[in-house]
Order: sequence, then C-alpha cells, then structure tokens
Amino acid sequence: MKLLYLDCGMGAAGDMLTAALLELFPDRETVVKELNGIGVPGVQYKLETTQKCGITGSRMRVLVGQQEEDEHLHDHCHDHAHSTPASIDHMISHLNLSQWAAEQARQVYRNIAAAESKVHGVTVEQIHFHEVGSLDALADVAAVCYLMEKLSPDRVEASPVHVGSGRISCAHGILPVPAPATAELLKGIPIYGGSITGELCTPTGAALLRQFVSSFGPMPVMTVEAVGYGMGKKDFAAANCLRILLGHGAEEEDAVVELRCNLDDMTGEEIGFATEQLLGAGALDVFTTPIGMKKNRPGVLLTVLCNPKHRQTMVRQLFRCTTTLGIREENCRRYTLERRTETTETPYGPLRRKVASGYGVERQKPEYEDLARIARQNHTQWPLRDGADMTPTEPEDISEDL
Repeated sequence: MKLLYLDCGMGAAGDMLTAALLELFPDRETVVKELNGIGVPGVQYKLETTQKCGITGSRMRVLVGQQEEDEHLHDHCHDHAHSTPASIDHMISHLNLSQWAAEQARQVYRNIAAAESKVHGVTVEQIHFHEVGSLDALADVAAVCYLMEKLSPDRVEASPVHVGSGRISCAHGILPVPAPATAELLKGIPIYGGSITGELCTPTGAALLRQFVSSFGPMPVMTVEAVGYGMGKKDFAAANCLRILLGHGAEEEDAVVELRCNLDDMTGEEIGFATEQLLGAGALDVFTTPIGMKKNRPGVLLTVLCNPKHRQTMVRQLFRCTTTLGIREENCRRYTLERRTETTETPYGPLRRKVASGYGVERQKPEYEDLARIARQNHTQWPLRDGADMTPTEPEDISEDL
C-alpha cells in the first residue's frame, strides 16, 4: 500500500504542503515546470532551498505579477481578493488540470465556503472569499491537487495538527487562533495548541488536510522511501516545516462496522431500492439473507458493511429507506488484498483485468463487462453455455486468446 504520512507538528499551509510534496520527486525542476503549466493567471511557482533550525528543505514561492504574497497574510488580510464560489469554480474550470484534480480543487473550495457560511451566518451563495480567493491561494490548492494525483497514494494519513496560539489580525478584526473558519474546517480532526504564538494552520492548509487525509494519529508502520520538508516563511524556536514521508504501509487488518436489521413487511422492489441507496451513500457492501421470523413469517436479514466513519450515515439511511424499528451493530476486523486494474490489448480490443495481491498470493480476473462487450461484438456468447446458438461461430471460443 503506497502511503503518505504528513507530520503536522508545525501546522499546515498550502505553500508548505506544495513544497513538501515536491521534495518527494527526484526531478523537482521538471515538476515545477509542470506546475507553471497549470495556467493560474499571472502566477509563477518558484522552489527554493532553505534551512530551518539546521534542517534543509524547500520553500515554495508563489509569485503573482512577479511579487510574492505571504499565505499567512493573504489568508486573512487581502481586501482586493473578494472572490465568490462561482468565480473560483470558473477559474478552476480553465486550469490545465485533469478532471479528477479539478474536482478535488472544487471540493476544497466547497468545504471552505461551507465553513465561511457557518461562521458568518450567510448562505454559501453570499460568501465572498476575503482570504483564500486570492490567486496565490488558488495556486496552492491547484498545485497540491496536481501533485497528489501525480503521486497517487493509496492512503494519506497525518499527525494531529498543531494550530498555534494567540490572536491574528484579519479582514474582520482581531480573532483567536485557530481562526473561526479554520476551526470549522478542523472539526473532527485532532488538534492542539502550545507555547508557539502565531497561526500555524491556515484555512487553505486545513481545507487541504480535510480533503486528502483519511485518518489522523501516530505514524503507522511503514517502509519509508522518500522524505519531503516544506518550509514556512516565518522563524520559530522549532523548525517551521511540514514533513511528508512517502513509503509503503504494512499489510494489516482493516476495521469495518456491520449493521443488521430484520425485515418482514417490505417487498423485493423496496429492498432493492434501499440497497441502491445504501451503496450510493458509501456502504462497502449490502446483502440479504432469508430468515424465519416470529408468527412463522418469512423475512429478510439486511446486512450493511461500512467504514466506521460512515456508521451514522448508514444508520440514518437504514431508518429512512426501510421499515425497521431497530438496528444491531457489530465491529469487525477484516483482511483484504490490495486491488488494482490493468488493461491489456487483445485481438478483440482492450481488456481490463482485476488484479488482487497480498499475503503471498496474487490472483486476477478479466472484467466481465469487457468479456460481454467482446462477446456481443463477435456474435458469440460468453460464457459459453450448452445448447447456445453459435451462429456465426467465428471465433467459437475466444477464452484462449484472452
């Protein structure tokens, strides 16, 4: 499992995340050129080597019109950058990003808009980004999304986030650290303060952590292959850097929640609809088992498997979509193989294969939908059945070729 671990002992900011991620690439200059090709209007990325407390790392300078803007300031004090969610979305749509990276960037700003909406008591449509609407903030968000896609980790984890302490000056006045929008974005994430006075985690940094980090806690068991240090601009008694470790995580069990309920007054169509809704809401699996219930009634045991963080969502969906009056819960451990999809060219066109590996085994299986497409295009039947009409019969059996 390809794993990224973010050490946020000195908080997180967009420029620090960008610099730390860039350090994980052997050819950083080439990647910086790629970032400059993203097309953020008037923005130039420039990576510099610097030191903090004797540690050598990189600092990302984002030049807007040949001038550098400090993220810790632009995140709060720019009166000239009052972008709306619609204008941000428009700018993202014109960047040279893949569909995946562009959608990640949009979701980062949706989360920021939701936080600002909650803090200021207005609708999302009424939000004007004083801080993270500036071009250098957009450059940070776009860069992190681009680099995350380029690295393509299977999982991203992080330490609890150091947010700093004291007060900051912003467009709305003097506010406590973490700033209200930052605090809203960090809900559900373990954070802490300390003796360092200043804002260590910016709104941009908080939104990026929320978007990409799956879990927060101690460093997991991993084999480290590369380490990146993203330096902040300010100097503190501690090294002002965000460290990212890239490596492979150990094979280990995964936690899942099993939710179950008995049903005896729902039709098959209704249960089918409930299953679709549960899977659409993020369930790992949904299945039914025939059971006998009281009063000699045949019934159905509906079982839902989900990640622990989706427990409450699944419970709400079960009560909303079924007639059950109660749900049972059991926490389970599961062991899974790593899965990936490979595509190979065949005489009949591209064929995807599902490959699963781990624990000393590897197995693969052709994608059934691709086999069905090939069968339809070649006027045969797949899988072959006794008595099937094989006219025309070319090819009669394509399994050996695939």
